[in-house]
Amino acid sequence: MGDILKEILSQLPEDKISNAIFEGANIVLYTKDKDFFLNNDGTIKKVVDNIKKRVELRPDPELCMDQEKAEKLIKKIIPKDGEIGNIIFDPQRSIVIIEAEKPGLVIGKQGGFLQEIKEKSFWVPQIKRTPVIRSQLIENIRSVLYLNNDYRKKFLDKIGHRIYDGWIRGKKNEWIRLTYLGGGRQVGRSCLLLQTPESRVLMDCGIDPATQSDNSEAYPYLESPDFNIAELDAVIVTHAHLDHSGFIPYLFKYGYKGPVYCTAPTRDIMSLLQLDLVKIMRNEGKEPIYTSEEIKEVVKHTIILGYEEVTDITPDVRITLYNAGHILGSAMVHVHVGNGLHNLLYTADLKYGKTKLLNPAETKFPRLETMMIESTYGGKENVLPTREDSEQEVADIIIDTVKRKGKVLIPVLGVGRAQEIMLIVEDLVKRKMIDTIPVYIDGMVWDVTAIHTAYPEFLNNNVTKLIFHRDHNPFLNPIFKRVGSQKERTQVLEETGSCVILATSGMLMGGPSVEYLKGLCANKNNTLMFVSYQGQGSLGRRIQRGEKEFMQQGLGGKNEIYEIKLDIKTIEAFTGHSDRMQLMKYIQNCQPRPKKIIFNHGESSRCLDVASSVHKAFRVETICPRNLESVRIK
Repeated sequence: MGDILKEILSQLPEDKISNAIFEGANIVLYTKDKDFFLNNDGTIKKVVDNIKKRVELRPDPELCMDQEKAEKLIKKIIPKDGEIGNIIFDPQRSIVIIEAEKPGLVIGKQGGFLQEIKEKSFWVPQIKRTPVIRSQLIENIRSVLYLNNDYRKKFLDKIGHRIYDGWIRGKKNEWIRLTYLGGGRQVGRSCLLLQTPESRVLMDCGIDPATQSDNSEAYPYLESPDFNIAELDAVIVTHAHLDHSGFIPYLFKYGYKGPVYCTAPTRDIMSLLQLDLVKIMRNEGKEPIYTSEEIKEVVKHTIILGYEEVTDITPDVRITLYNAGHILGSAMVHVHVGNGLHNLLYTADLKYGKTKLLNPAETKFPRLETMMIESTYGGKENVLPTREDSEQEVADIIIDTVKRKGKVLIPVLGVGRAQEIMLIVEDLVKRKMIDTIPVYIDGMVWDVTAIHTAYPEFLNNNVTKLIFHRDHNPFLNPIFKRVGSQKERTQVLEETGSCVILATSGMLMGGPSVEYLKGLCANKNNTLMFVSYQGQGSLGRRIQRGEKEFMQQGLGGKNEIYEIKLDIKTIEAFTGHSDRMQLMKYIQNCQPRPKKIIFNHGESSRCLDVASSVHKAFRVETICPRNLESVRIK
């Protein structure tokens, strides 16, 4: 592959291509010939068929129309009902990015409007959806990318050379090794190091949200002799939850400058959660483990992939992301090592069941020999009610609390469960099961909801259709009210009527949910409802287990003891994780079925329990590594 650009150019007319560069694993050709750009008679397609890589032809920047004239032309071509917003030019790459609320109308029938823009302006148009709920975060992320266009172009070209220029460590006997730097027999700080003779790839790099941030047990074992940040080729992030993404900016703080692969929603949401972590640590009087500058670096180095999009990330590792069904943009990573040497699947967190938001996790893969799968709810006792029953239970608890004129506090992780609760309450009001009550959104939930509206294609068909029609978009219902300050928080607590409060953090480890709990805990008419996993040692887990009081800093700055009198409810089946039965069913339905299954992301007893059951049921090898253990895969 070292001479792939020369090979491509040898298959094309000499005078047609002015430049050839890499954009990650993709190859981009530039031409100064207008006719060749608009119609090359299938020449580029023949090249793609020969080399089996993605090749894109773009006009040389000197062909592109003046930006001011091009913007006027674009606004003239695209109908007003397309509701276009920002138009951003990337002159180094001959790309114009058009942000629009209705991308379908901007694209036109069979791509007609985009083709007209290309033919008349010689800019290559790309469409990005504008969220129907404005998100400052999405605007900031896009701004970081646009302002660093020149850097991104050089960075992506460098990644392409790493992939295609050959083996830097020298090809030796082929082997694959997996080391658990976190997430081994625990929930939290997921971090897996995949090693081959040529590659060093990190899959997730999270923190343990249930552990105090000044405790080294909160972070992956990056001091392990297996890990050398100078040798790290790539990082893959399965989803945005902090126990999978929360430590990635730390890598950049200490010198990592390589790619971070994930889906677009994961990039946006993990940036939000990381910024929130910095804010919470500062509010607690602690020094943050990184700053917003490192988070910007993560964004600058992110390479976005869609589901089932195949890409090389090193000379001997190719990955494909598949829907995991856990939260918006969550992915399982299918890893193909060598020239057919071995195929692994890292499921990370998965939900094998349809929810109000998402489709179930994917089960069909081209090849599969080894699987690394979660076991959060893998114990014998973790057989949960159906999702339908759980949604009805949530509805019943809200109805019952409203009847006694109480308030419902639901601590949430910000992404996933919060949006499902919003859909449930909106449906209750729409069907007149309860009077119209306000649903207060506090913490990052509002921004995450905006991100959901920006990427409806990652949701299930029902919700996608509703979001596409502004008048039916459930997230735009006026019952949802944003809370953005301590003053507004106090007003919510002082209101006499019933309401639902969705607030982060989900484990009651800081954030607005704890502030609401302090104000609501003494009233037995109120309800505290847990809908997500409560980590060991967290305040949420302690309350679940029956603690009747807790200590927190009061208004005067001194620690106070708060008595718990409100009703405590736990809806375990509302989780975004698969329970024991779903895990077993997922493995049973996997095509092809793996020969070895490694269990992680679960408390020790649950890991061992489900591993034993899977071994007996399917006659496959199962193991449960501890942190710092390495497994020879091949």
